[in-house]
Amino acid sequence: MEKIQMVDLISQYKKIKPEVDSAILQVIENAQFINGPQVNSFQADLEKYLNVKHVIPCANGTDALQIALMALDLKPGDEIITPSFTYIATTEVIALLGLKPVFVDVEKDTFCIDPSLIEAVISPKTKAIVPVHLYGQTSNMDEIMKIATKHGLYVIEDNAQAIGSDYHMPNGDVKSGTIGHIGCTSFFPSKNLGCYGDGGAIFTNDDQLAASMKMIANHGQSKKYHHDVVGCNSRLDSIQAAVLKIKLAHLDDYIAARRKVADYYDNYFANIDGIQTPFRGEKSKHVFHQYTLILEGIDRDGLNTYLADKDIPSMIYYPIAAHNQKMFASFGSSETHLPITDWLTERVLSLPIHTEMTEEQLKYICSAVAEYVSVKA
Repeated sequence: MEKIQMVDLISQYKKIKPEVDSAILQVIENAQFINGPQVNSFQADLEKYLNVKHVIPCANGTDALQIALMALDLKPGDEIITPSFTYIATTEVIALLGLKPVFVDVEKDTFCIDPSLIEAVISPKTKAIVPVHLYGQTSNMDEIMKIATKHGLYVIEDNAQAIGSDYHMPNGDVKSGTIGHIGCTSFFPSKNLGCYGDGGAIFTNDDQLAASMKMIANHGQSKKYHHDVVGCNSRLDSIQAAVLKIKLAHLDDYIAARRKVADYYDNYFANIDGIQTPFRGEKSKHVFHQYTLILEGIDRDGLNTYLADKDIPSMIYYPIAAHNQKMFASFGSSETHLPITDWLTERVLSLPIHTEMTEEQLKYICSAVAEYVSVKA
């Protein structure tokens, strides 16, 4: 049996090696490493895939979130509503820009922000909501958009873990990341659509926001040497764009492969007490960036160690939620009461899931989990 990886990027690469090698070599031979034709080509392909008017490629997913917030002309002290149960980048950029993160608890089943709790924290300083589509499950965007419209708030979707997910809106299915005013994603190598380095992108159907974000990402330039606003230097290089163009054509197949793995796990764990498998919402088609269990009455850290001893990787995403991080102490976040978030941080465990998993590997993983539960019961 091949060694089990959380994400097997080497085996995935070998399947598309001729395409990728050719695309990378073309960039090198043409020496157009920055803003080469591959960037525009990938941008156009992604706009078509997402059915969105504008894609702005950038250097990474954190930059995508930062640029999106910078485009909203916010003032220091303005408040941004967001979940605490997420990777730190989501909330880090809020504080970096002198804004205040206002943390809201998540739903126990979806792991995503609980819309029923949002209105209670809206204040005159509230300017935007940043829902996170965690682990590949899209947030309840119907309710979030209703609240945002009612209160005149922007919505920036953190879509780093859910690109390719379909969400059923009243007027039809749309891709996650294209529902709010702005969507952001990361192309970190382990993502469902990942490059071979750093990369990210921003999506919007708003022409004015698109123009502003393009300018911000390019040193605030309206044209060469004319800097209208304070911006940054954030771009997707041509080699990464070339890789992403190849992998985008395979994204739906990658998602299907991940769902097949998730189905295997679901079926195996269905009747094991103490293990709650990932919820799949009726409106959202889960793309399983992570396969995350909730363990109740099972020693999560003990299982994590037991699996490691059997050469099975597993990860805890995320053991310390944002509101409990020292970096937000000055915002009074330690006084924030988020019972579901705190409950989840003690119980979640993610198992290996990627496009190249074999039934032999899955059986070995599942048997090890069941064995630990039965021994410790």
